[in-house]
Parts: sequence; structure tokens; C-alpha cells
Amino acid sequence: MSAHSESRGPVSAGPIFDLIARLVQIATGLVLVALVMLVCGEAFLRGAVNYSLGFAEELTGYFVVMLTFFGAALALRAGALFQVDFLFDALPASTRAKLHIAFAAIALFICIIFVWKTADVAMSSLERGKFAPTVLRTPLWIPQLLMPTGFAMIAIFLVEKLLLAVRKPKGAA
Repeated sequence: MSAHSESRGPVSAGPIFDLIARLVQIATGLVLVALVMLVCGEAFLRGAVNYSLGFAEELTGYFVVMLTFFGAALALRAGALFQVDFLFDALPASTRAKLHIAFAAIALFICIIFVWKTADVAMSSLERGKFAPTVLRTPLWIPQLLMPTGFAMIAIFLVEKLLLAVRKPKGAA
């Protein structure tokens, strides 16, 4: 672990970010439990009685998408994303701080565009009444909302990173 990594968990920019992170953790945990139960149940039924639930593949796909987005948001908040530490650590502190701000600002801008565009796709499916060609016939806008929601969670934690990066450290002039 490098000198700038957080070993005690993520640094918070305030209680609202802590609450959002906690809600994302709970939702992620519940979906992970449901995913494991669904996959194990499907495997058991196929092996034991040669029966398939039929809808398991569809739901597991939706669950994996949600877990990917929410997991990325939580990893971003915890500072657990990949970076080239030996290069980053070699930079002066002021340069590292500026890079953190630049990264968060650019990534936030991109996330906002992704939220906007993926929400447009979901709203288009809602307006046109599109359904998945699957056993459940899920209205497409429901799983499609996972993407703008996931990008929004990432954006929220990017805002937190920006707030933390622009704050002056305690004791600084």
C-alpha cells in the first residue's frame, strides 16, 4: 500500500456521502446475495431435477451490471482503483493534488454525459413500450435504468473526491 492510500477506509466529505455509500453497500450486498441464491438454485434444480427457472439468466445479467457499476463507485470512493503508484508517488505533492482534481473533474464531466445519454435510452424504451424478448418480458427501461443510476453513483463519489481535493488540509495557511 502506498503512502497516499487510505488504510482506514474512505475519507468522507460529509454525512450525505456516508449515507449514500451505506445505501449503495446495502443494495450491493442484497443483490449479491440474491445473485448467489439464484445461481445456486438454478444449478441445483438443473442438476437434481433437470429443471430450469427460465428467468435466471436474465436476472443474473441485470444483477451483474448493477454490481459492476455500484462496485466501481464504492472502489472509487475507497481509493481502490488502479493507478501506477511508483510514478504517482514520485511526483511532488502539489502536482499529485492537481492531478487528483483534473482526474475527478474530467471523469465527472464524462459521467454526467453518460448519465444523460443512458437515461435517454431508458426513456426512449419507456416511451416506445419496449420489452425484453425473454421469459419475463421485462420492460426494457427497468434494466436500462441501471446504467444511468450506476454512472450517477460514480459521479456522486467523484464530486466527493473533488470536494476533498479542493479543501485545504488542516493546519494549512
